[in-house]
Amino acid sequence: MNYNHLSKWLVVALMFSTNWVSAQVTSNNQNDFNEFTYRQGSAYRAASGKPGPDYWQNAADYKIAVTIDENEHTVAGKIDITYTNNSPEDLAFVWMHLEQNRFKADSRGTLTTPIQGNRYSGDVDGGFSISNVSAKLNKRGSTTSSKHIITDTRMQVFFNEPIPAKGGEATISMNFEFKVPVKGMDRMGRLKVDDGTIYALAQWYPKVAVFDDVEGWNIEPYLGAGEFYLDYGDFDYMVTAPYDHIVVGSGALQNPKEVLNGTLLERLDKAKNSDATVFLVKPEEVNKPELTRPKQEGTLTWHFKIENARDVAFASSKAFIWDAARINLPEGKKAIAQSVYPKESDGQDAWSRSTEYSKASIEHYSNKWYPYPYPSAVNVAADINGMEYPGLNFCSYKSKEGSLWGVTDHEFGHNWFPMIVGTNERRYAWMDEGFNSFINHYSSIAFNEGEYGSSMQQTRKYLNWFNSEDREGIDTYPDVANTSNLGMIAYMKPAIGLLLLREYILGEERFDNAFKAYIEAWAYKHPQPNDFFNIMENVGGENLSWFWKSWFYGTDNIDLAIENVVPYGNDQVIILSNKGGVPMPVKLGLTYADGSKENIVLPVEIWQRGDSWNYQHKSEKQLVEVEIDPAKMLPDINIANDKWPSEIYK
Repeated sequence: MNYNHLSKWLVVALMFSTNWVSAQVTSNNQNDFNEFTYRQGSAYRAASGKPGPDYWQNAADYKIAVTIDENEHTVAGKIDITYTNNSPEDLAFVWMHLEQNRFKADSRGTLTTPIQGNRYSGDVDGGFSISNVSAKLNKRGSTTSSKHIITDTRMQVFFNEPIPAKGGEATISMNFEFKVPVKGMDRMGRLKVDDGTIYALAQWYPKVAVFDDVEGWNIEPYLGAGEFYLDYGDFDYMVTAPYDHIVVGSGALQNPKEVLNGTLLERLDKAKNSDATVFLVKPEEVNKPELTRPKQEGTLTWHFKIENARDVAFASSKAFIWDAARINLPEGKKAIAQSVYPKESDGQDAWSRSTEYSKASIEHYSNKWYPYPYPSAVNVAADINGMEYPGLNFCSYKSKEGSLWGVTDHEFGHNWFPMIVGTNERRYAWMDEGFNSFINHYSSIAFNEGEYGSSMQQTRKYLNWFNSEDREGIDTYPDVANTSNLGMIAYMKPAIGLLLLREYILGEERFDNAFKAYIEAWAYKHPQPNDFFNIMENVGGENLSWFWKSWFYGTDNIDLAIENVVPYGNDQVIILSNKGGVPMPVKLGLTYADGSKENIVLPVEIWQRGDSWNYQHKSEKQLVEVEIDPAKMLPDINIANDKWPSEIYK
């Protein structure tokens, strides 16, 4: 339809309907912009979003020694935990996680798994065998208690006298053993390949639960989708394996001369100083231990240490090809990237590029957000789609090309969320998976000049889910969420939310300042959602309650619309409406009759006064086209009303 005819038609129509100028304020939406949770500061957590002056958290240091029996597929050993109670109250007991108990037929996780199964199905013939439990204070005259209660995946250990507040220490010791599951809920397990068995060991030792200022003891059972929440400490652990195995683990190998021969030591030294990938165990050397190991019978004990970590994992197999390269970190620091994988995964279209991917991923996040803190970064090929632990990943041995880059980059990104920033994954999966998916977007764009790229910026590809009646909110606990929704509410929707904050709402500079401040403030600590909200607002300089409330704690959608464009004296009025429940700033792309273009931004506050807004555009030029969000950043659920003239009038 011709623009002049359309304008005349609109003017006549409006004369016989409502007065659009006086109807501009139709309601009051102030409630959408009010604070939605109790976000005031305290001595423990400041209103600025930083830890408060009296912030505290407890610590657990671990010494562990285990042996792998590849005939029985078991892991057995002893653990000594030094627990420090920094809280302001005495503790008469300590809660612990026994996550291998998930692999019992009567575990809560097994009994709540659907008949048809899901990603978190697992073996049911496993579980911990616990013995020789000992708990006592680290002070002269303290007596030992063996009292404990095991309930599903949790264990309560009692002391004869409480652990004193504000620095009291205690030691908890026990022996443990478990059968390594074949299917470990897509987080750990064992895989038979042509040259042997790959043992991917995680959740392999009893670990202390978090006692914090928000919940006290965090004792949610381990069911499956909900992951982990752990305190920080130092780990000193030893793995005794058959002499022909290669063992890799979180942290730094302490005794390379005892487990590697001269050839392997020379190659390892070369890899530590090389930006190109160096073979430690070549494909043709697999299952030829005489070429790479210092002994040809019995067992070898591999000794690892890692500091200020919240967990450790390791892998062991005689089937490993092993390669490595140097990681270049800020301020001249170095680490080493390593990959282990079977012959089935070899090839330049597959795991032969794993170390290249690992190195690039770690270097990108270290330079853009926060330096990588660990001495090593290990990628392990296993029958696991993707799972992360401090300094070590398990990724699918079948992954190739872009899928291998994607899973490697994603799992290493988890070293920042939740390994450095220690969020509660069991309750707030979005602070873990969502934040990580967000930083993955930029690392994928940066890798090798966009070799694989990122599709996350194409937010409208997810419109079917946003329009689904079965969608759930980001704040839904992962163990409660419908598994068909988990990918969106834990990963993509929160990641898209951060993308919108950075590129649509705050701008890159303000967002990056705030996001880096969040990471720095909460590195090796335990932030809650409100801590994140507060620090983003305080550093970013914007009240974002309307966004947190609607995007993170609701199921409403974005649906901005152009109702009409009409003349108003010598100017033109663009009539806008917010048909969705998520208010947004409005970015308009304007096209004039002479072919020139202009972009303008209307602030989100236009929606405080109601769900419609009339913008008087002052220009001597005649508008011929107006479009909301011309960059198509928003996942607007109805793109048909984003343009004027509408397609129906053309």
